[in-house]
Amino acid sequence: MTARPLRLATYNVEWFNALFDDNGRMLDDRELSTRYKITRGEQLAALAIVFTAMDADGITIIEAPDTNHRRSTVKALETFARAAGLRARKALIGYPSETEQEIAFLYDPDRLTARHDPVGAPANSHGSHDAPRFDTTFRYDLDADNISETIRFSKPPLELAVTTDGGTKLRLIGVHAKSKNPYGAIGREAQIRLSIENRRKQLAQCLWLRQRVEGHLAAHDSLLVMGDFNDGPGIDEFEKLFGHSGIEIVLGTGTDPAQKLTDPHASMALQSKVSACPTSARFYLAPQKRYFEALLDFVMVSPDLAAKGPDWRIWHPFNEPHVTAIPELREALLQASDHFPVSIDIPDVI
Repeated sequence: MTARPLRLATYNVEWFNALFDDNGRMLDDRELSTRYKITRGEQLAALAIVFTAMDADGITIIEAPDTNHRRSTVKALETFARAAGLRARKALIGYPSETEQEIAFLYDPDRLTARHDPVGAPANSHGSHDAPRFDTTFRYDLDADNISETIRFSKPPLELAVTTDGGTKLRLIGVHAKSKNPYGAIGREAQIRLSIENRRKQLAQCLWLRQRVEGHLAAHDSLLVMGDFNDGPGIDEFEKLFGHSGIEIVLGTGTDPAQKLTDPHASMALQSKVSACPTSARFYLAPQKRYFEALLDFVMVSPDLAAKGPDWRIWHPFNEPHVTAIPELREALLQASDHFPVSIDIPDVI
Protein backbone atom coordinates (compact mmCIF):
# COMPACT_ATOMS: atom_id res chain seq x y z
CA MET A 1 0.00 0.00 0.00
CA THR A 2 1.41 3.38 -1.02
CA ALA A 3 1.66 5.91 1.78
CA ARG A 4 -0.42 9.05 1.44
CA PRO A 5 1.71 12.08 0.46
CA LEU A 6 2.28 14.75 3.07
CA ARG A 7 0.01 17.68 2.22
CA LEU A 8 0.93 21.15 3.44
CA ALA A 9 -0.76 24.37 2.40
CA THR A 10 -0.77 28.13 2.81
CA TYR A 11 -3.97 30.15 2.91
CA ASN A 12 -4.50 33.87 3.40
CA VAL A 13 -7.96 34.23 4.97
CA GLU A 14 -9.18 37.79 4.60
CA TRP A 15 -9.83 39.19 8.10
CA PHE A 16 -10.33 35.85 9.78
CA ASN A 17 -10.12 37.82 13.03
CA ALA A 18 -13.51 39.47 12.42
CA LEU A 19 -15.27 36.09 12.59
CA PHE A 20 -14.60 35.58 16.33
CA ASP A 21 -15.41 37.39 19.56
CA ASP A 22 -12.90 38.10 22.34
CA ASN A 23 -13.60 34.67 23.85
CA GLY A 24 -12.68 32.88 20.64
CA ARG A 25 -16.29 31.99 19.86
CA MET A 26 -17.34 32.01 16.22
CA LEU A 27 -19.67 34.79 15.17
CA ASP A 28 -21.85 32.49 13.12
CA ASP A 29 -24.63 34.97 12.39
CA ARG A 30 -26.19 37.11 9.71
CA GLU A 31 -24.13 40.24 10.39
CA LEU A 32 -21.97 41.33 7.46
CA SER A 33 -18.37 40.17 7.49
CA THR A 34 -15.52 42.19 5.99
CA ARG A 35 -16.14 40.30 2.74
CA TYR A 36 -18.35 42.36 0.44
CA LYS A 37 -22.03 41.42 0.84
CA ILE A 38 -21.13 38.18 2.67
CA THR A 39 -22.32 37.49 6.22
CA ARG A 40 -20.07 36.15 8.95
CA GLY A 41 -22.04 32.92 8.97
CA GLU A 42 -21.64 32.54 5.22
CA GLN A 43 -17.91 33.17 5.37
CA LEU A 44 -17.43 30.68 8.21
CA ALA A 45 -19.43 28.05 6.32
CA ALA A 46 -17.40 28.71 3.18
CA LEU A 47 -14.13 28.39 5.09
CA ALA A 48 -15.27 25.08 6.59
CA ILE A 49 -15.93 23.76 3.08
CA VAL A 50 -12.53 24.91 1.81
CA PHE A 51 -10.52 23.56 4.75
CA THR A 52 -12.41 20.26 4.60
CA ALA A 53 -11.79 19.91 0.87
CA MET A 54 -8.08 20.66 1.27
CA ASP A 55 -7.75 18.00 3.99
CA ALA A 56 -4.18 19.14 4.61
CA ASP A 57 -1.87 17.75 7.26
CA GLY A 58 -0.79 21.30 8.06
CA ILE A 59 -1.89 24.76 6.91
CA THR A 60 0.03 27.99 7.33
CA ILE A 61 -2.74 30.53 7.85
CA ILE A 62 -1.99 34.10 6.86
CA GLU A 63 -4.16 36.79 8.46
CA ALA A 64 -5.14 34.38 11.22
CA PRO A 65 -7.22 35.68 14.16
CA ASP A 66 -5.49 38.12 16.51
CA THR A 67 -3.54 37.41 19.68
CA ASN A 68 -3.44 40.10 22.37
CA HIS A 69 -4.28 40.47 26.05
CA ARG A 70 -7.94 39.68 25.27
CA ARG A 71 -7.88 37.42 22.21
CA SER A 72 -6.19 34.12 21.37
CA THR A 73 -5.31 32.94 17.87
CA VAL A 74 -4.96 29.37 19.09
CA LYS A 75 -8.33 29.32 20.85
CA ALA A 76 -10.15 30.79 17.84
CA LEU A 77 -8.58 28.42 15.30
CA GLU A 78 -9.07 25.31 17.42
CA THR A 79 -12.71 26.30 17.96
CA PHE A 80 -13.13 26.64 14.19
CA ALA A 81 -11.41 23.30 13.56
CA ARG A 82 -13.72 21.49 16.02
CA ALA A 83 -16.83 23.04 14.50
CA ALA A 84 -15.70 22.13 10.97
CA GLY A 85 -14.64 18.61 11.98
CA LEU A 86 -11.10 19.05 10.68
CA ARG A 87 -8.34 16.57 11.43
CA ALA A 88 -5.96 19.57 11.33
CA ARG A 89 -7.20 20.67 14.73
CA LYS A 90 -4.19 21.89 16.72
CA ALA A 91 -2.91 25.45 16.29
CA LEU A 92 0.17 27.44 17.19
CA ILE A 93 1.67 30.83 16.44
CA GLY A 94 5.11 32.38 16.82
CA TYR A 95 5.73 36.02 17.66
CA PRO A 96 2.45 37.99 17.82
CA SER A 97 1.93 40.61 15.13
CA GLU A 98 1.73 44.37 15.59
CA THR A 99 -1.49 44.15 13.56
CA GLU A 100 -4.71 42.16 13.92
CA GLN A 101 -3.36 39.56 11.51
CA GLU A 102 -1.24 36.69 12.80
CA ILE A 103 0.68 33.93 11.03
CA ALA A 104 -0.48 30.60 12.44
CA PHE A 105 -0.10 26.89 11.76
CA LEU A 106 -3.10 24.56 12.00
CA TYR A 107 -2.11 20.89 11.86
CA ASP A 108 -3.10 17.28 12.42
CA PRO A 109 -1.40 16.17 15.67
CA ASP A 110 -1.79 12.54 14.63
CA ARG A 111 0.42 13.18 11.58
CA LEU A 112 2.72 15.98 12.73
CA THR A 113 4.33 17.56 15.74
CA ALA A 114 5.28 21.21 15.47
CA ARG A 115 6.88 23.83 17.66
CA HIS A 116 7.85 27.47 17.29
CA ASP A 117 11.63 27.36 16.84
CA PRO A 118 13.03 30.79 15.88
CA VAL A 119 16.52 31.02 14.42
CA GLY A 120 19.00 33.89 14.52
CA ALA A 121 20.46 36.02 17.27
CA PRO A 122 18.25 38.84 18.55
CA ALA A 123 19.48 42.21 17.33
CA ASN A 124 19.55 45.31 19.53
CA SER A 125 17.60 48.45 18.61
CA HIS A 126 20.36 49.44 16.17
CA GLY A 127 19.76 46.25 14.17
CA SER A 128 21.98 43.65 12.52
CA HIS A 129 23.06 42.97 8.93
CA ASP A 130 23.31 39.23 9.57
CA ALA A 131 19.83 37.62 9.52
CA PRO A 132 18.79 38.48 13.07
CA ARG A 133 15.82 36.90 14.76
CA PHE A 134 12.65 37.86 12.92
CA ASP A 135 11.10 39.77 15.84
CA THR A 136 14.07 42.13 16.00
CA THR A 137 15.67 44.56 13.51
CA PHE A 138 17.52 44.07 10.22
CA ARG A 139 19.81 46.70 8.69
CA TYR A 140 20.14 47.16 4.95
CA ASP A 141 21.02 50.00 2.59
CA LEU A 142 17.73 50.35 0.75
CA ASP A 143 18.58 53.29 -1.51
CA ALA A 144 22.31 52.80 -2.23
CA ASP A 145 23.35 55.93 -0.32
CA ASN A 146 25.84 54.02 1.86
CA ILE A 147 23.56 54.45 4.85
CA SER A 148 21.77 51.35 6.04
CA GLU A 149 18.17 51.66 7.19
CA THR A 150 16.42 49.61 9.85
CA ILE A 151 13.79 47.09 8.77
CA ARG A 152 11.23 45.33 10.93
CA PHE A 153 8.49 42.84 10.18
CA SER A 154 5.07 44.01 11.35
CA LYS A 155 4.21 40.31 11.03
CA PRO A 156 7.36 38.36 12.00
CA PRO A 157 7.69 35.15 9.96
CA LEU A 158 6.66 31.97 11.75
CA GLU A 159 9.58 29.54 12.08
CA LEU A 160 8.65 25.97 12.87
CA ALA A 161 10.43 22.72 13.55
CA VAL A 162 8.05 20.06 12.21
CA THR A 163 8.37 16.30 12.63
CA THR A 164 6.17 13.75 10.87
CA ASP A 165 4.76 10.72 12.65
CA GLY A 166 7.45 8.67 10.91
CA GLY A 167 10.26 10.85 12.25
CA THR A 168 11.09 13.02 9.20
CA LYS A 169 12.21 16.50 10.27
CA LEU A 170 11.22 19.61 8.33
CA ARG A 171 11.81 23.32 8.73
CA LEU A 172 8.90 25.60 7.80
CA ILE A 173 8.86 29.39 7.51
CA GLY A 174 5.46 31.10 7.20
CA VAL A 175 5.63 34.55 5.60
CA HIS A 176 3.43 37.61 5.23
CA ALA A 177 5.70 40.18 3.58
CA LYS A 178 4.95 43.88 3.49
CA SER A 179 2.33 45.14 1.08
CA LYS A 180 3.59 47.52 -1.58
CA ASN A 181 0.26 49.36 -1.92
CA PRO A 182 0.50 53.11 -1.15
CA TYR A 183 -2.16 53.12 1.57
CA GLY A 184 -2.85 56.63 2.87
CA ALA A 185 -0.96 58.50 0.15
CA ILE A 186 -2.89 61.36 -1.47
CA GLY A 187 -2.00 62.43 -4.99
CA ARG A 188 -0.05 60.69 -7.74
CA GLU A 189 3.42 61.86 -6.66
CA ALA A 190 2.87 60.84 -3.06
CA GLN A 191 1.55 57.45 -4.19
CA ILE A 192 4.64 56.87 -6.36
CA ARG A 193 7.01 57.84 -3.53
CA LEU A 194 5.25 55.56 -1.05
CA SER A 195 5.02 52.69 -3.54
CA ILE A 196 8.77 52.84 -4.14
CA GLU A 197 9.50 53.07 -0.42
CA ASN A 198 7.21 50.12 0.32
CA ARG A 199 8.85 48.07 -2.43
CA ARG A 200 12.26 48.80 -0.92
CA LYS A 201 11.03 47.58 2.45
CA GLN A 202 9.43 44.51 0.90
CA LEU A 203 12.66 43.66 -0.90
CA ALA A 204 14.66 44.18 2.30
CA GLN A 205 12.36 41.74 4.10
CA CYS A 206 12.94 39.23 1.29
CA LEU A 207 16.72 39.73 1.54
CA TRP A 208 16.45 39.05 5.27
CA LEU A 209 14.45 35.89 4.50
CA ARG A 210 17.01 34.83 1.89
CA GLN A 211 19.79 35.05 4.46
CA ARG A 212 17.80 32.71 6.69
CA VAL A 213 17.15 30.36 3.75
CA GLU A 214 20.86 30.18 2.98
CA GLY A 215 21.56 29.20 6.58
CA HIS A 216 19.08 26.33 6.37
CA LEU A 217 20.41 25.17 3.01
CA ALA A 218 23.96 25.18 4.39
CA ALA A 219 22.71 22.99 7.25
CA HIS A 220 21.04 20.63 4.71
CA ASP A 221 17.63 21.19 6.27
CA SER A 222 14.48 20.07 4.46
CA LEU A 223 12.91 23.51 4.12
CA LEU A 224 9.56 24.97 3.07
CA VAL A 225 8.98 28.72 2.79
CA MET A 226 5.32 29.54 2.27
CA GLY A 227 2.86 32.37 2.53
CA ASP A 228 1.78 35.69 1.03
CA PHE A 229 4.71 37.67 -0.33
CA ASN A 230 2.64 40.57 -1.71
CA ASP A 231 4.87 40.20 -4.73
CA GLY A 232 5.53 38.23 -7.86
CA PRO A 233 7.64 38.51 -11.01
CA GLY A 234 6.52 41.43 -13.14
CA ILE A 235 3.71 42.39 -10.78
CA ASP A 236 4.35 46.15 -10.85
CA GLU A 237 6.23 48.82 -12.77
CA PHE A 238 8.73 49.45 -9.96
CA GLU A 239 10.41 46.05 -10.26
CA LYS A 240 12.75 47.30 -13.01
CA LEU A 241 14.14 49.92 -10.60
CA PHE A 242 15.49 47.17 -8.37
CA GLY A 243 16.45 44.39 -10.79
CA HIS A 244 14.59 41.53 -9.11
CA SER A 245 11.28 40.79 -7.49
CA GLY A 246 11.26 39.74 -3.85
CA ILE A 247 10.21 36.25 -4.93
CA GLU A 248 13.30 35.87 -7.10
CA ILE A 249 15.48 36.94 -4.17
CA VAL A 250 14.01 34.35 -1.79
CA LEU A 251 14.17 31.60 -4.42
CA GLY A 252 17.83 32.45 -5.09
CA THR A 253 19.35 34.38 -7.99
CA GLY A 254 22.58 32.39 -8.30
CA THR A 255 23.31 29.52 -10.67
CA ASP A 256 24.05 26.80 -8.10
CA PRO A 257 20.96 24.53 -7.94
CA ALA A 258 21.89 23.46 -4.43
CA GLN A 259 21.27 27.06 -3.31
CA LYS A 260 17.90 27.53 -4.97
CA LEU A 261 14.38 26.94 -3.77
CA THR A 262 11.69 25.61 -6.11
CA ASP A 263 8.14 26.81 -6.78
CA PRO A 264 6.78 25.92 -10.25
CA HIS A 265 4.18 28.69 -10.23
CA ALA A 266 6.91 31.28 -9.69
CA SER A 267 8.99 29.62 -12.41
CA MET A 268 6.11 29.90 -14.88
CA ALA A 269 5.73 33.60 -14.12
CA LEU A 270 9.48 34.19 -14.44
CA GLN A 271 9.77 32.42 -17.79
CA SER A 272 7.37 34.77 -19.52
CA LYS A 273 5.82 37.95 -18.24
CA VAL A 274 3.46 38.24 -21.20
CA SER A 275 1.99 34.74 -21.44
CA ALA A 276 -0.57 33.24 -19.10
CA CYS A 277 0.62 32.40 -15.60
CA PRO A 278 -1.06 31.08 -12.46
CA THR A 279 -2.81 33.43 -10.02
CA SER A 280 -3.63 32.96 -6.35
CA ALA A 281 -5.57 36.09 -5.41
CA ARG A 282 -8.53 37.98 -6.85
CA PHE A 283 -9.40 41.58 -5.94
CA TYR A 284 -12.16 43.90 -7.07
CA LEU A 285 -10.93 47.26 -8.36
CA ALA A 286 -13.79 49.66 -7.73
CA PRO A 287 -12.56 52.55 -9.95
CA GLN A 288 -12.13 50.20 -12.93
CA LYS A 289 -15.22 48.14 -12.01
CA ARG A 290 -13.44 44.87 -12.68
CA TYR A 291 -11.45 42.13 -10.97
CA PHE A 292 -7.66 41.97 -10.87
CA GLU A 293 -5.80 38.69 -10.32
CA ALA A 294 -2.23 38.21 -9.15
CA LEU A 295 0.20 35.49 -8.08
CA LEU A 296 1.02 36.43 -4.48
CA ASP A 297 1.04 33.13 -2.58
CA PHE A 298 3.84 30.60 -2.84
CA VAL A 299 5.15 27.31 -1.45
CA MET A 300 8.92 27.11 -2.01
CA VAL A 301 10.91 24.00 -1.17
CA SER A 302 14.56 23.05 -0.77
CA PRO A 303 16.30 20.88 -3.40
CA ASP A 304 15.90 17.63 -1.44
CA LEU A 305 12.12 18.06 -1.23
CA ALA A 306 11.90 19.17 -4.87
CA ALA A 307 13.71 15.96 -5.86
CA LYS A 308 10.78 13.93 -4.47
CA GLY A 309 8.57 15.21 -7.30
CA PRO A 310 5.92 17.02 -5.24
CA ASP A 311 2.62 18.20 -6.69
CA TRP A 312 1.73 21.87 -6.25
CA ARG A 313 -1.84 23.11 -6.61
CA ILE A 314 -3.54 26.50 -6.46
CA TRP A 315 -7.15 26.00 -5.40
CA HIS A 316 -8.45 28.50 -7.93
CA PRO A 317 -12.24 28.42 -8.45
CA PHE A 318 -12.03 28.97 -12.21
CA ASN A 319 -8.63 27.62 -13.27
CA GLU A 320 -8.35 24.32 -11.37
CA PRO A 321 -10.44 21.52 -12.96
CA HIS A 322 -10.98 19.54 -9.74
CA VAL A 323 -12.42 22.70 -8.16
CA THR A 324 -14.57 23.93 -11.03
CA ALA A 325 -16.18 20.48 -11.18
CA ILE A 326 -17.59 20.99 -7.66
CA PRO A 327 -19.91 24.03 -7.65
CA GLU A 328 -20.17 24.10 -3.83
CA LEU A 329 -16.38 24.28 -3.46
CA ARG A 330 -16.04 26.85 -6.23
CA GLU A 331 -18.54 29.18 -4.58
CA ALA A 332 -17.02 28.59 -1.14
CA LEU A 333 -13.59 29.68 -2.38
CA LEU A 334 -15.09 32.91 -3.71
CA GLN A 335 -16.90 33.63 -0.44
CA ALA A 336 -14.14 32.60 1.96
CA SER A 337 -11.32 35.00 1.02
CA ASP A 338 -9.73 37.17 -1.64
CA HIS A 339 -6.85 34.68 -1.78
CA PHE A 340 -6.98 31.00 -2.71
CA PRO A 341 -5.06 28.23 -0.93
CA VAL A 342 -1.83 26.87 -2.37
CA SER A 343 -1.00 23.28 -1.44
CA ILE A 344 1.87 20.87 -1.98
CA ASP A 345 1.71 17.08 -1.83
CA ILE A 346 5.13 15.63 -1.04
CA PRO A 347 5.48 11.88 -1.65
CA ASP A 348 7.82 9.55 0.24
CA VAL A 349 7.82 11.59 3.44
CA ILE A 350 7.52 9.25 6.40
